[in-house]
Amino acid sequence: MALAESEDAPLFAPSKKVYPQSVSGPFRRAKWLILVLCLGIYYLLPFLRWDRGPNLPNQAVLADIANNRFYFFFIEIWPQEVYYFTGLLILAAFMLFLMNAVAGRVWCGYLCPQTVWTDLFLAVERAFEGDRRERMKRDEGPWTADKLARKTGKHLVWLVIAWWTGGAWVLYFADAPTLVRELATFTAPLSAYVWIGILTFTTYALAGIMREQVCTFMCPWPRIQAALTDDDALNVTYRYDRGDPRVSVKQATRLRAANEPAGDCIDCYQCVAVCPTGIDIRDGSQMDCIQCGLCIDACDTVMLKINRPAGLIAYDTDDNVKRRIAGQKPVYRLIRARTLIYTALIGLVGGAMIYQLATRSTAGISVLHERTPLFVTLSDGSIRNAYTIRLLNKRPDSRPFALTVSGLPGIRVETVGTQATADLRPIITVDPDSSREIRALVTVPAGIPLDKSQTITFTASDLFAGEVVTAGDHFIAP
Repeated sequence: MALAESEDAPLFAPSKKVYPQSVSGPFRRAKWLILVLCLGIYYLLPFLRWDRGPNLPNQAVLADIANNRFYFFFIEIWPQEVYYFTGLLILAAFMLFLMNAVAGRVWCGYLCPQTVWTDLFLAVERAFEGDRRERMKRDEGPWTADKLARKTGKHLVWLVIAWWTGGAWVLYFADAPTLVRELATFTAPLSAYVWIGILTFTTYALAGIMREQVCTFMCPWPRIQAALTDDDALNVTYRYDRGDPRVSVKQATRLRAANEPAGDCIDCYQCVAVCPTGIDIRDGSQMDCIQCGLCIDACDTVMLKINRPAGLIAYDTDDNVKRRIAGQKPVYRLIRARTLIYTALIGLVGGAMIYQLATRSTAGISVLHERTPLFVTLSDGSIRNAYTIRLLNKRPDSRPFALTVSGLPGIRVETVGTQATADLRPIITVDPDSSREIRALVTVPAGIPLDKSQTITFTASDLFAGEVVTAGDHFIAP
């Protein structure tokens, strides 16, 4: 019979709407502060100016796709330097791992964009429809003019927030004041309107409609986090050693008077009511829990009202709960091998990126040997190879480079269509913030002993700034 029932059981359980109740406390205040900071940075950063000199954009943070540049304050990233983005992704991964090793899904509870925007949308919902009980009562009741007006107003504000969220993202890819003016006068590129529409829809759907479903079913991090955590990571924990058995305040007073066990938990369900994912933290660690700490605020408020100590729910470990039951002292090991390794990796990758940024060149050179023909023997017996050389100038002004080649006795280089210095070094002038490709002919005099292939070095020297860049290739002989 049991087997038959299990075979007939549905494979999909429809989700139940969650009505999170408002709560006050240190964790809620921390979430509000982080929300204001994150959204303030996101919405206002495109309008921040940064003077880079003439002929360069003055937007502090700009992804200039048209000119293949990314600007971040004083940093300018070229397409050839995409490894910086790789380094940032690696840093972000290690920082996420470190957060997880210290305090579980603290990223999810405080800093994740889904959490931040969902908190904002919930605040709008409470402003229009009231707190948990009012919203539940209104949703269960019939449609009235008041209900329709409140629902319509809420969704309109949601759409405005979602629209400005999508618009702010587009502003990172063009000059923000200019694009805002073009959007207002309907003269902006079509792609801007398309992307704003897409991002408006996704923000409205994810933060307003799907909410906790994104965290529970769409996000892969809860599953990854479960494999990365250990017994020493702090998680929002119901301390059942103190809370069980759960009885009412009156029953607890009566049981304690009779020297019988009674826990501090009074089954008020406030921890469930305030949970943004609708779980009961007293059931233990769950994948749905985003470690936001709101249940701690709710429980501490109840404990204060009934004159019992706070901390029935707190950031703790299951091992510490078991230690207290056994009469042992709790152990907190924030500094351990896992956290030290993650911290060292963050320092290593971050240090390498800072060093690379501090010592990087504003010029570049690449050399490609022409293959047809590989070499030419001239009438006087000398050997000539041809190369295509590309010089890169990352500065906002024109720069003349003197080109030399070394690696073989008597070797000399000539370029097509360029001038030369007094010592016969070809001069290649590269326009501001661009690259230039030239054809170079490298000749070795007759009588020099040559292998079939030998390494030579091309050197380009800025005649004014003195910056030098080099690239190697092979000289081919018979």
